[in-house]
Amino acid sequence: MSEQPPLPQQIPLPIQLRTSSVFASYYTGENKEVCSVLQNLRSSGSTPLVFIQGVSGVGKTHLLQAACVRTSSQGDHAGYFPLQQLQEYGPVILHGTEQMNLVCLDDVGSVLHQKEWCNALFNLYRHFEESGGKLVLADQLSPSTLTVGLPDLASRILGGTVMRLHPLQENSQFEALQLQARSRGLVLSEEVLTYMMRRLPRDMHTLCSFLDRLDFASLASQRKLTVPFVKSMLLQAGYDS
Repeated sequence: MSEQPPLPQQIPLPIQLRTSSVFASYYTGENKEVCSVLQNLRSSGSTPLVFIQGVSGVGKTHLLQAACVRTSSQGDHAGYFPLQQLQEYGPVILHGTEQMNLVCLDDVGSVLHQKEWCNALFNLYRHFEESGGKLVLADQLSPSTLTVGLPDLASRILGGTVMRLHPLQENSQFEALQLQARSRGLVLSEEVLTYMMRRLPRDMHTLCSFLDRLDFASLASQRKLTVPFVKSMLLQAGYDS
């Protein structure tokens, strides 16, 4: 088997995939169809573009990063770009992505109103039409409500696979948080989880970020995750326990 050609030199970016962002740690709930499409991008149809819409905290970033991890594990090239963080670099950050098999662009609405970004994305789309690569876009807004600075790109986005992530109901958040804890190797009793969820905002982004904080603190202090320990961490994080 021949070796893959090296990717062109790119701007070094301060982006690192979260180790917990894999499909196995995502609680699907009502989002099984979205997860299935992202897990099987190689066979997801003729269109090179998938658009994922969902409000903050539903797991867009998690799933985009999981898709990159899965693609890389299959021996292909993948790139994840959170555009709200990276827009100041300009579309030059996409240089070389045409050689990738998967490009995931988070918060894409933050750049779509700018023509230079639109031109770069349209060119990438056209290249993936020929190469078979996949372009996954995500934003809080639906593509029909986004301002897109290039009509040709707008039509390609609307003609792609457009899917919506549904927020978890409260009765599913407990199970989702248990799954997230297990994926980090954390041992959390039902008592501790209940204590946390009664005192933290009910969105998965906040809950998972606090789990990361607990994971780091418990390793550093070699302490078990008890209610008193979690209470102290909540106070440090600025939550009234």
